[in-house]
Amino acid sequence: MSGDLYDVIVVGAGPAGSYTAYKLSSQGCKVAVLEQKKAPGVDICCTGIVSPGCFDSFGVNPEVILNKARAAKLFSPSGKWLRLEKQEIQAYIVDRASFDQAIADKAMAEGADYFLSLPATDIIIDSDGVQVETPRLKFKAKAVVIAAGFKPAFTRKLGLGSVDHFAMGAQTVVEIQGIDEVEIYFGQEMAPGFFGWLVPILNGKALAGVLATSHAKFYLEKLLASHFCQGKVIRQEAEVRQGAIPMGILPRTYGDRLLVVGDAAGQVKTTTGGGIYFGNLGSKAAVEVLSEALDTGNLGAKQLSRYQKAWKAKMGREIYLGYLARRLYQKLSDGQIERIFDIVSSNGIAGTLLDSPSFSFDWQGKLILAFMKSIWNYLPDKISSIFRREIDSININGRQGA
Repeated sequence: MSGDLYDVIVVGAGPAGSYTAYKLSSQGCKVAVLEQKKAPGVDICCTGIVSPGCFDSFGVNPEVILNKARAAKLFSPSGKWLRLEKQEIQAYIVDRASFDQAIADKAMAEGADYFLSLPATDIIIDSDGVQVETPRLKFKAKAVVIAAGFKPAFTRKLGLGSVDHFAMGAQTVVEIQGIDEVEIYFGQEMAPGFFGWLVPILNGKALAGVLATSHAKFYLEKLLASHFCQGKVIRQEAEVRQGAIPMGILPRTYGDRLLVVGDAAGQVKTTTGGGIYFGNLGSKAAVEVLSEALDTGNLGAKQLSRYQKAWKAKMGREIYLGYLARRLYQKLSDGQIERIFDIVSSNGIAGTLLDSPSFSFDWQGKLILAFMKSIWNYLPDKISSIFRREIDSININGRQGA
C-alpha cells in the first residue's frame, strides 16, 4: 500500500493523462500518475501529426518536432494523385516518446508523482474514496482520471459502457528515397475503410502505416509491397506497432469520483484516428470540473456529469460528423473512389476547399459538409444518393454527437 493519500490518481501517462496531471498539480493538487509502460510514449502506434496550435497548447520544447508539413499528396487506388498545399505550415510531426515525456516532465516539475511499469489492474470506488490496485502497490485518492487509451473491458467493468466501433492501426519506420512530403493512400483493397500513409520524419526515414477496419498489420505489409511504395521504400527499419482506435464516444465518461479522458473516452477525430488535440480539450474540461469538485468536496456523479456536457458541447458534433463521413467512405468501392478523385482534380474543388474559411486541420466538420455538397452533383446517381442520405442523416441527427 502506498502511504500517501492523493487528491487524484491519473491512470495513463499519454498526452491527455500527463496534461491533466500537469494542470491539476499546478493548482496545488497532489497527483499520482500510473503508467503500464517503462516510459511515456514508447512502443505506441501513432504518427504524431498535430497542428501548430495543438502543439503550442502543450507548451513543450520544439526540439521534439521531427518534421513540418504544409503539403500532402493524396493517391487514388490506381495511383492517380492530387497534391494539396497551403502557404502556412499545417502540421508538425512530433517524436511521440519525446513529446509524451516532455509533458510528463512538466507535470513532475509541478509535483506529480509518476509510477512507471505499473499497470492499474482494478479500481474500487466507494463513499470514502478511490483505491487503484496494481501488481505491486495499492493507491488511495479522492478521485481518479482514466486516460489509459482504448480499453473497452476496463470501462465496461466500471459501468461506463464501451465504444462498439473501432479501427486498427499498424505502423513501422522505413528508409525512404525520393519522397519529402506526406503521402496518403486510399483504396478498399489496400486499407479497408480508411487509408495508408508515408510520413517523412528525418535522415531519410519515414513512418509507414495503415488504418483499417481490421488486420492492419496484413494491410501494412500489402502497402509496403504495393506500387505505392515501389522506388520509395528501401527497407523496413523497425518492428510493426499496432493499436486500436475508438470510432465513437464512450456512453458515459464520468461517475462517482471518476472521469475518463482522451482515447479512453472516445475523444478522437473519427476521420483520421488522431486523438492528441481532442484529448487535450478533454483534459482541460476535466481539470476545470474536477478542480471545482475537489474544492467543494462534492465528487459525486451528478457534479462530475458537468464534464461530459462540457466536452461534448465542444467536440461532440465534430466526432459525430467524422463518424458519418467515415461510414460513407466505407460504402464506396475503389471505382467510386477513383471517380471522386477525377471530379476533385478536374473541377477545382480541392483549391476551393483549401481556400475556404471552413478549412481547419483540427476542426473538420464544416469541411466535411462542404466537400460532400460540392461533389454530389458531379457524381452518378448511385453514389450521389449515398451522399444525400448521409447529409439528410446529419440534418436529422446532427445534434446526437453533442
